[in-house]
Amino acid sequence: MPALNDKERLDWLQLIRTPSIGPITFHRLIAKYGAAADALKALPELSRNAGRKNPLKASDRDDAEHELIEADRKGARAIAFCEDDYPTALAAIPDPPPILFIRGHPGLFEKPAIAIIGARNASGVGRKIARQLAADLGAAGVVVASGLARGIDGVAHDAALATGTIAVVAGGVDVIYPPEHDELTARIARQGVVISECPMGYKPIGRDFPKRNRLISGLSRGVVVVEAAAKSGTLITARFALEQGREVFAVPGSPLDPRCQGANRLIRDGALLTQTADDILDILAQQDAGASEDNRDLFDWRDGALAEPDPVAIVSLRRQILELLSFTPLHQDEILREVAAPPGLVAGALLELTLAGEAEEHAGGQYSRTTPD
Repeated sequence: MPALNDKERLDWLQLIRTPSIGPITFHRLIAKYGAAADALKALPELSRNAGRKNPLKASDRDDAEHELIEADRKGARAIAFCEDDYPTALAAIPDPPPILFIRGHPGLFEKPAIAIIGARNASGVGRKIARQLAADLGAAGVVVASGLARGIDGVAHDAALATGTIAVVAGGVDVIYPPEHDELTARIARQGVVISECPMGYKPIGRDFPKRNRLISGLSRGVVVVEAAAKSGTLITARFALEQGREVFAVPGSPLDPRCQGANRLIRDGALLTQTADDILDILAQQDAGASEDNRDLFDWRDGALAEPDPVAIVSLRRQILELLSFTPLHQDEILREVAAPPGLVAGALLELTLAGEAEEHAGGQYSRTTPD
């Protein structure tokens, strides 16, 4: 696919940084208008037609320009969803990030990746297992992905540095978190790749980590859990992996160790019991590497707009969907089943509700009513 020119890249960044617009809404706007520049021009009228009292304004273009300049200054660059060096595995998940910032070597995205994740307060045994798995997978030509957290993540990255590792971070690619991984982050940026969908300079907060976890599983053909408590955030990544059609592997541990309860439960529920890298490599050998669908083939963003839905039908459907939504996120498939309307109409209604500020999109194709301030 052709690379964006400088203006188009700036348009994409300005659109995704606009309040109320996340990956789901972004991709629908591109499908509707054909180019980010046209979507940006249409935002005020579109949001006004959707019922928003104060028309939605695009994010400040100067801020987007500054972000790209800052990325270049710090040795990072922005990759758009439509470009060839965007990770193919990530492009295949529902609603992938339109823009990624990376530091390092995007060529690693062309290799198969396995995520190794686990407890921050990992035991010595857990660290040893993670290190061995990462080293053996790397020796077999597999890239190791993780979240650059303390414990299992850091050990896995360190063991795979020589063969290839991808660090997915919850803040900007120029923000060091946790602080003690300053040197490790620098080494990964030199030898591997650091990746994020967040703005340059952005410092992560709690709600950013599930979004990061979704990218970890999306970049990988499988996720290996090495030690995880019963309510660990690690299990969120495993859930995303299942939703994305990825394999879930888990290393068994002592039933007396709380750090192993989550991994053991995953095995009980069907995750693949894993003791060595061969257990993972055997499954990878069975997978058809070309089976994943690349969402970028579903539309050509330069081709222009999709057909406009019936505005009267959209207004009626919008009311119906808003009544259906609560403050608990509901998956768009559930919405489709409940309203029994054509997918195109439902997509249009959800787009308008989001731009009107009445609905909020969440990772994985879920929607809720907008949370009160």
